[in-house]
Amino acid sequence: MFRNREVRRFAVLFAAVAVTAAVIGFLIRPAAGILSLLSSAAFGAAFYAFTRARYQKIAEVSEQIDLVLHHADRIFIGGSDEGELSILQSEVTKMTLRLREQNDALKQEKAHLADSLADIAHQLRTPLTSLNLVLSLLANQPDAGERKALLREAEELLTQMDWLLTSLLKLSRLDAGIVVFQSERVDVASLVDAALRPLQIPMELHDVSLRVDAPEGIEIWGDAGWLSEALRNILKNCMESAGDHGKIEVVCEDNPLYAGIVIHDSGAGFEREELPRLFDRFYRGKGTNAAGYGIGLALCKTIISRQGGTVTAGNHPQGGAVFSIRFLK
Repeated sequence: MFRNREVRRFAVLFAAVAVTAAVIGFLIRPAAGILSLLSSAAFGAAFYAFTRARYQKIAEVSEQIDLVLHHADRIFIGGSDEGELSILQSEVTKMTLRLREQNDALKQEKAHLADSLADIAHQLRTPLTSLNLVLSLLANQPDAGERKALLREAEELLTQMDWLLTSLLKLSRLDAGIVVFQSERVDVASLVDAALRPLQIPMELHDVSLRVDAPEGIEIWGDAGWLSEALRNILKNCMESAGDHGKIEVVCEDNPLYAGIVIHDSGAGFEREELPRLFDRFYRGKGTNAAGYGIGLALCKTIISRQGGTVTAGNHPQGGAVFSIRFLK
């Protein structure tokens, strides 16, 4: 306590005042001098006791700050006493809790980043291994027909890797918050048409029948380009789930509460334990047709939720999977 220069100055000043008062008291009357000494001693003792208690509390706060700096698991909880020190203790407690939350969040992000990098490496390794095998077979294949088939397979693998890298880049941009969505009126019928356009040829090749019920005049607010990307990922997932000779139904709905798009396929649907994880990144499901990369639905949900919408998935009462996109009005 006496290491504080202000306390030392106050002690010297107090001693000088006490001595001066005692001398004057004794000059006036001995009893007055004795009373002055006793009063000064009592006041000095009280001041010393209170100041020492305050410095002990400050030392506790300093110790807690030191523990926080050294990543201790303990946190300081201030007492119920009121006053400036209590306020300081409360602020230190808040700071400690905030730092702990941020530290835990950073640890989780670090673990998530490590897991994501491992998943990305695994996702890329599969087509790369297949591509190396195809190139090896192509080098030793004299038959022209077989060489064309192998070249087509190599092209498909390269297309898959290109789609995977493009989707990962989009996800990373969304995660970094550098994507600025446009807010404009989007016609839902035109949005569905734009999303279906790149999938028409694959649907014809697999004989997937398509029924679209999109009345004119239904509008939502958002970025047409990104919303089309999200819707296309769902439609692609439904096309793969429906398989050859499957069916896909797209119904647009509009009511006073929301405008939405419901997509239903004739595939096998989802297992009950899969439903909570369908939109998790890199989750591929447990079905035999789970041949994707677990990127499309995660990208879809990120795009829609960032624009104020919701997307859910479940099993249709008549069989198959059903996806529902809604935007509140």
